Amino acid sequence: MSLSIILPCYNPPEGWAENILANYKVLRQKIEGPIELIVVNDGGRDKGIRKADITYLEEQIKELKFIGYDTNMGKGHAVRYGMERANGELLMYTDIDFPYDTTSFISIYQALKSGRCDVAAGIKNKNYYDKVPFVRRQISKYLRFLIRIFLSMPISDTQCGLKGFTQKVKPLFLQTTIDRYIFDLEFIRNCFKNNLKVEAIPVQLNEDVHFRKMNPKILTSEIINFIKLLLK
Repeated sequence: MSLSIILPCYNPPEGWAENILANYKVLRQKIEGPIELIVVNDGGRDKGIRKADITYLEEQIKELKFIGYDTNMGKGHAVRYGMERANGELLMYTDIDFPYDTTSFISIYQALKSGRCDVAAGIKNKNYYDKVPFVRRQISKYLRFLIRIFLSMPISDTQCGLKGFTQKVKPLFLQTTIDRYIFDLEFIRNCFKNNLKVEAIPVQLNEDVHFRKMNPKILTSEIINFIKLLLK
């Protein structure tokens, strides 16, 4: 089955293009059928994204699409923008640095390919919290607590950055409206509301993952977005 992987990026770290190619080659060995990579530049300017990097990837990966826009809109917007242009029978998204290991990718892919679920949502294992900064760790745990208390969903870990779904779910995904990080929560909630089969897939972080600092302004906007979701 054909697969599309959406990679949103905003001022990616040095070596991002080489990292994409390395991960693509590994997945190419594990997955049968075409793999379409869609890199979405979420309004990044001059930092990290060079024309030479884009040319390098285009020469190495014939199924690559590099798209974007001028204004930073947020991860949710970037993933939707990429999904609108994705052609795969199966659709996945993750971060530009491929923070999760190959086994995690294959587990998501196999769950979808087997037909046993409509949506495969990565969930972080306990070791995840040993690797993340204190503030991010507390935010993640507090959000999971709020989801359990106020939304009563079977899955409380909605923010893992590795998810996949089938083409039939794509229209529902594109109906999400949150532009930044908790678009994941909005999407998973809508899936349960529409009685889709959602399977939680344990995933593992790579050892060399680096986390960016959380912008206080974005954190405030996400709190507002969470309240809006509660009121829907």
